[in-house]
Parts: sequence; structure tokens; C-alpha cells
Amino acid sequence: MDKELVISSSDEGVQIALLEDKRLVELHKEKTTGQFAVGDIFFGKVQKIMQGLNAAFVDIGGDKEGFMHYLDLGPDYNSVDKYLRLAMNGDRNAATLENFKIEPILAKVGNMGEALKVGQPVLVQVTKEPISTKGPKVTGDISIAGRYLVLTPFCDKVSVSQKIKQNAERSRLRRLVKSICPQNFGVIVRTVAEGRTVADLDADLRHLLDAWTQMTEKLKRVSAPCKVHAELGTTSALLRDVLTDDFATIYVDNADLYAEVRQFLKSLEPGKEDIVKHYKMETPIFDQFGISRDIRRAFGKIVTIRSGVYLYIEHTEAMHVIDVNSGNHIKAGTGQEDTALQVNIESAIEIARQLRLRDMGGIVIVDFVDMNKAENRKKLFDVMTEEMRRDKARHTILPLSKFGLMQITRQRVRPAMEVDVQEKCPFCDGTGTIKSSLVVIDEIESSLKYLLASANEKRLTLITHPYVHAYLTQGGWFKSLRSQWRRKYHIRLDMQPSEKYSLLDFKFFHSNGDEIQM
Repeated sequence: MDKELVISSSDEGVQIALLEDKRLVELHKEKTTGQFAVGDIFFGKVQKIMQGLNAAFVDIGGDKEGFMHYLDLGPDYNSVDKYLRLAMNGDRNAATLENFKIEPILAKVGNMGEALKVGQPVLVQVTKEPISTKGPKVTGDISIAGRYLVLTPFCDKVSVSQKIKQNAERSRLRRLVKSICPQNFGVIVRTVAEGRTVADLDADLRHLLDAWTQMTEKLKRVSAPCKVHAELGTTSALLRDVLTDDFATIYVDNADLYAEVRQFLKSLEPGKEDIVKHYKMETPIFDQFGISRDIRRAFGKIVTIRSGVYLYIEHTEAMHVIDVNSGNHIKAGTGQEDTALQVNIESAIEIARQLRLRDMGGIVIVDFVDMNKAENRKKLFDVMTEEMRRDKARHTILPLSKFGLMQITRQRVRPAMEVDVQEKCPFCDGTGTIKSSLVVIDEIESSLKYLLASANEKRLTLITHPYVHAYLTQGGWFKSLRSQWRRKYHIRLDMQPSEKYSLLDFKFFHSNGDEIQM
């Protein structure tokens, strides 16, 4: 599968489109004014304790305070709190955790009022960006993500991604990482580390440890609230997470961003930077690659599939609802059951794409076309499961219920992608009302009188929308408005309909076919 990344930069931020086999599957936006990003680490201060929720609100310097439940403190919170105090006091061993004694694990059941106090400094990490009226969600379980590894301080555990299936490879990676991992640091081995050498893993680990050291140094001289570690921007983070050997090209339309992406790719995977191309054409990059057209087709309440099937997608505060409709789907197969299965399978493939494209998270309910056979319902579930394997967000899919509903939960860390594909109506200018048809007829007659008075025309052709043309010519040769105007103004007036014209548009032409500019 060929993958391409198309990056468009503007004053408002950066838009990143991921294409798989020339088909848009993911769209990301990075705003220049974004306060929080998933993975950012903040030196914050407890603002208030909510005993009823067993949670705390933490001031991390934004418009909205971060929310942290007791369970979000993490099992190593006692060690994180101890490290924070050492770092604030300038302890020279805080960065390396040398001779650091790991504190007992935090009890799973406890009281937030006993764990934290109002005004207490805390080290927290953003796990979910602000959504709607809610502020960011934060955790005390700190980690720093790299290309191949995720650094997890205050534990000695080495974990390997479950997506790496071969036991021999899992054992190899675990053995290599254990040999290079320093004391009091744990590591999670990411899926992309499969097949990598110890040199690749060691370089990534050194980079993560350097980031940890820089954060420790910053904690000596800052006061809460303050960001002490910034996750990579959306562009770099996406490159880090999705870059694989089947990536063909990365197109960037901004010279500075092109240089930045190229340099980041060089540090990430030397020799791979040549796939970055600087787009210099005058045509907007999204238009050139057909992405703008795909966005207009893929977003909105109604999404049409080429076979004639369409999806109706509704977003609410609590969940997302998708209704599958067969539309004018050409029936194929031996009966209604086969047709329903075909419609549902086509819809499942598009729904999996829509979830990634819109970054829809939380609860998703899909109402498929009813099927009676259990084997067909199982087949649909298998198709949806297979299509969702490409989705990096954590998700759970339940089989069809007896009502034909499929329930999906998908990791929700940022607001769902929304693109306004509607345009202001040229007829009503967004008011929802248009001029009366009688007013349009009056305007046509006024224009006709003006032309007769100013240009002394003897023969004109009037082109209008078919509806208006039908109104002007109804009544036949003697009773129609066209005939009345001919007799009244002593002019030879021809009329033609055109579907290219809007309902309120009309134009006059000379007898030689030239348009008359009004």
C-alpha cells in the first residue's frame, strides 16, 4: 500500500492529509494558537479538590483547568511527587534517578483529598485535549514517546506492543531494551521497532533521556503553571507515528516547513529525507492532489458511496450515530439478504475510513440494513474488524445486536474533525428567503425598458432559468407576457431557457449573439 503525506501551511496553521493508494484516509489540523496537545507535560498547581467526584482541578496555565481523577494519578504518583520535589530543589541526581528509591505504589482505592492539597505543585501530562465545554484531561502517570520506544520513569518494566505477534521477535526486543535501559526507567517498545537493531533502539532511548534531563533542568527555575515538556507538533508527531517503509512521498508547500520536516526526517531515519518534496506550483496543494474535492465529498451529514449507498452521520454531545441507507444501490445477488449484506459491507469499509478521517471518538452507533442470517452478521463484523485494524486509535467493536445496531468505542483524545462543506446560498445570501418571482419579472421588464430607451434595440434575446422561461411564455402566442411585451414595446423579443442559470439570473443578448452588459 502506497502512502503519501500532503502538508499545507497557512497563517491559521497546518493541515496534513494522509493518502493511502491516492485515497484520503486521515486529515489533521495543527492550529498555531493551540494551548494544549496530547503528550505535553506541565508543572501545575492544584486549584481545587472535588470530593464528590474524587478528583482535582489543576491549573496548567490555560483558559480551562485540567481535570484529574484519583485513578489518573497513576500507580507511581508517590515517586513522581518525590522526583518533583528533588528537581525543584536542584538535586543533581534527579535527572538520572541515580540512587533514587522508588516509593510504594499508590493504592487503587483512595481519596483525592488525602493524596493532594489545594495549592500543591504537581507534574501532570495532557491525555485529552479540551472538547466542547470541557477542559483538558491530565494524568500524573508521566511518559515520553519516541520513534521506537516510550520512556516510562519510576519502573523497571519493559513491555512490547501487542501488535508484534512473533514470540521470537518480542523476546529479542525485550532482551535488547533491557540491556540498554538505565535503572529506575521502564520502556514500552512500539510496533515500528519490529526488526530494528540495538543501535536504532539505543539512539531513540538516548533522545528520550535527553528530553527527560531537559525537563528536569527546567523544573529548577520555573514556577507553576508552566509547560516543561512539549510534545512534537502535529506534523512531526504524525511522521514519527505513521512513517513506514511503504511511505512514498511527503509533499510540503511551505519552504520553512519543508526544511523542518526534512531535517526531522533525517534525524528520525537517515537516508529517508529524500522522500520530502517541496511543492512550488501556483495551484493550492490540496486542489492539485484532489484533496479539497475529497474533503467536500467526505464531510457533511450525508456521505454518498459510489455504488449509490449513502451514510447519514449525526454528531451529538454523547455519541455519534451513523445510519446506513441502500439508496439507489443496484441490486445484485439472489435476493434481499444478499443485497443487504453487500450494502452493509460497502458501508462498513467507508465507516472505518470516516472514523479515521473525522477522528470520531467516544461511542459510535451504526444502524446497518437488517439481515436475518447469523453467518451474514458474522461476516459483516469480521469485515469491520479487519478494516479497523489500520486505525491506530484504541477501539472496541461489538457484534450486531438483535436490532441490527453495531456499537463501537474509539479513543477520544481531541475534538472530532469538523469541516464546513456548506456554502452561503447565492440566491438568499444565507437569509433563507429569496425575492418574489413577481419582483424578478419586474426587474426583467425594467431592464427591457432601459435597453429600449438607451440603445434603441429592435431585436433582443432573453435567456432565463427554465422555470422563469415557462412563466414568461405560458398562455401561448397571444396571452403570454412575452407577447404582451412585444406588442407593448414594439420589439422582436426571443426567449430561451438555460439550466446553467440560477432561478433569479437573466441576461439579454444582441441579435448577433453578443451579451449586453447591464
